[in-house]
Amino acid sequence: MKREPIDSSFQFADEAYTVPDGRHVLGRVVFGERPTGPALRGGTSEIGVHMASPGFDPFSEIWTTGVPAAGGRHRGLVYTHDGEYLFCAGRIPEADTYRDATRETYEAAFELMDLLDYPHVFRMWNYIGRINADNAEGMEVYRDFCVGRAEAFEGKPDRVHCMPAATGIGSRGGGIALVFLATRTGTIQNIENGRQVPAYAYPRRYGPKPPSFARATRLVPAGMPEEHGAVYVSGTASITGHLTRHAGDIKAQCALALENIAHLVSGANLARGGLSGGHELKDLHRLKVYVRHVEHLPVVRAACATAFPATRVSYLNVNICRADLLVEIEGVVPAVT
Repeated sequence: MKREPIDSSFQFADEAYTVPDGRHVLGRVVFGERPTGPALRGGTSEIGVHMASPGFDPFSEIWTTGVPAAGGRHRGLVYTHDGEYLFCAGRIPEADTYRDATRETYEAAFELMDLLDYPHVFRMWNYIGRINADNAEGMEVYRDFCVGRAEAFEGKPDRVHCMPAATGIGSRGGGIALVFLATRTGTIQNIENGRQVPAYAYPRRYGPKPPSFARATRLVPAGMPEEHGAVYVSGTASITGHLTRHAGDIKAQCALALENIAHLVSGANLARGGLSGGHELKDLHRLKVYVRHVEHLPVVRAACATAFPATRVSYLNVNICRADLLVEIEGVVPAVT
């Protein structure tokens, strides 16, 4: 049986939003000027992340499906599900260290997926306050977070297969906000980039435990041809191999991030993973671009306007997971129905 794919849209402050006919809201992430939730609002899961700042407009990302959803709570998480898709979100309060709380939150999400029978997680986001600062033990907060996340994945039977597309990015508030998406019967395949070392195979120089994510994940809803599935592209930066390139040069870093995405979704790279089809940069939508320094925004806007001429891009002024990275880009190649 063919199922309607999950989809998302951005609601900007200067635009009205109406749920499309035949669609139902599954979850909402508010990129605003203060953290809120996680909460159930009118039966819909919602979390607010402090990501907006002067010159960077607040907006919401709204996830919809073709079936009405039901919501609930589980071990500090809020969730909404419709029988095919699960959206859940949680928050870790600001703390001296994050390893244990991160592991426990991820384990709670995995437990929820098992309880509700959504075995295939295909996208994760982690919005991390003070991401490049040191914790109380002298370890960078992002590396501290990565240890806890890796420990949670180590409890999964097929650890690498379970690690989907993900973004780990700074936020302007304290603590960590987390968002997870999973499917019941859809087929997922994680995608690596031939130009980059898989994040989970990074050497120890990047911390005691490497980051736990794939460069992208393809999700094919039940009954849909493989090549028509959506491709969720992880946060992508100026890295080849495992090394940061073009330190201090925003124009070159932005260009390399775009080159990495173009290669990742290309037919040649998908074929490397045994997948058919192929895409170009212009096929990406739901683009979020994270810019470390506000003065770099004009350069990044110009590059993205050329790469993505037909879609509105959202920009956020936050820190990146490595102190020498200046920009990170994520997006979605939507499913073709």
